[in-house]
Amino acid sequence: MSITEPWRKHDVLGKWGEDYALQWLLSKGFELKCRNYRFNRMEIDLIMVHDNTLLMIEVKTRQSSTLGEPWRAVNFAKQKQIVRVANYYTKSIQWPHEVRFDIISIVHNQEGTQLKHIENAFTPRL
Repeated sequence: MSITEPWRKHDVLGKWGEDYALQWLLSKGFELKCRNYRFNRMEIDLIMVHDNTLLMIEVKTRQSSTLGEPWRAVNFAKQKQIVRVANYYTKSIQWPHEVRFDIISIVHNQEGTQLKHIENAFTPRL
């Protein structure tokens, strides 16, 4: 096993989780605006619209919750990054309605897949 293989495995799981979350959200009637939107090396995984609300969605996928639920990885520093990117995006499209910050937390392994959608997971701090 090379040194890069664990990182590739992590990237593959993360991409799989984003795909899974996107399909789940689409099946619930959400509309995709943008995927992996980047601004200054920062990124928002999914930008979606539902009921005139623009959703900034961070997806976290793990094989186990032994070390904590995946959503716990969205710490204050990550939240600040998401808010900065969201501010840039909403200004660039002149979004006139509400913006919400959600997290989709996925545990996926041989036992199955558990998805948790956390609406209003955090709010921008002034």
